[in-house]
Amino acid sequence: MTFDQILFYVFSFWFIASSLAMIFSRNAAKAVLFLILAFFSAASIWILLEAEFLAIILILVYVGAVMVLFLFVIKMLNIDKSTLRAKFAGYLPLGLIVAAIIVAEMTLVLGANQFGLEVVATPVRHTADYSNITTLALQLYTEYVYPFELASVLLLIAIISAITLVHRNEVNRKTQNIAEQVKVQAKDRMRLVSITTPNEEQDND
Repeated sequence: MTFDQILFYVFSFWFIASSLAMIFSRNAAKAVLFLILAFFSAASIWILLEAEFLAIILILVYVGAVMVLFLFVIKMLNIDKSTLRAKFAGYLPLGLIVAAIIVAEMTLVLGANQFGLEVVATPVRHTADYSNITTLALQLYTEYVYPFELASVLLLIAIISAITLVHRNEVNRKTQNIAEQVKVQAKDRMRLVSITTPNEEQDND
């Protein structure tokens, strides 16, 4: 067994263990931390497969941004644990059925008949000057440039739609009226008031 195979089994063990710990954790904050460990383990496996760009993106985007947002939302929301457990127990049968269907579909699609060693050849080891980022960029911006641009437009539309839906029914929203700000004069914005101190009142007496 080579050193790369040992690292693969180690990272795979921690990936599976952290995923199971995340699922069965009763504390939402701890579940997010286990998910972060799962992301790091998956990124380590991708590095072994010479997919450094995907590994870096997984750590920077998901661990550095999405997981921080998850922790922030979990800490901001004051969720009653008893209510959460009651809802979890109510949706447990449906969740198990959906999970079983997903596992069955992934087994059929990602089985040995489609991705076995007899079907897919062993990846070729590249030299030290090889850059998978360059290879990915060449494929993305040449052969798949139109789907890439279409996905960018769809994401932009989704962002604008989400912002519009959030601010559509706000009544107490504060807006800036430029015309009213320009019309304001100094005498309307400032008032001079004469205040006498207790010492001045005693001197006047």
